[in-house]
Amino acid sequence: MSSDPSSTGLWPTLTLRDPDAMTTWLAAIGFVENVMYRDDDGVLVHGEVLWPGGGGLMIGAERDNPHWPARAGGGATYLVTDDVDGVFAAATGAGARAVQEPRDGDQGRSASVADPEGNLWSFGGYVPTAMPAAQSSRPDAPPPSTPQAD
Repeated sequence: MSSDPSSTGLWPTLTLRDPDAMTTWLAAIGFVENVMYRDDDGVLVHGEVLWPGGGGLMIGAERDNPHWPARAGGGATYLVTDDVDGVFAAATGAGARAVQEPRDGDQGRSASVADPEGNLWSFGGYVPTAMPAAQSSRPDAPPPSTPQAD
């Protein structure tokens, strides 16, 4: 996975009641602050935190903004990690509520927590993969590529 934020095509967003406390929580589980933009009153209007394994989140304070989710605490995120137990321990140690203790299942090891604002987080080793176009139900999907003979 790439740690270059410009190569990430999907950025989940979270509206936060207390962006400073949540930025501390996100750092405790391994996220790295990328940018934080605040208005003249110090309100976080746009922030980005990066996951070292690739991807990131856009975050902002709960406020009146028609272009941002209106309510804090309603998000859900899946986080790919090889260290489910470590991330779970860091998350609960930093104030998250355990939803599912780490366990092994059909998709590998996984766990879930609710962060201090109520957003749900699942951690696991399962990496979603692209479905071959031949199996896709999308009518506009391109045909699968054919390996070239050398």
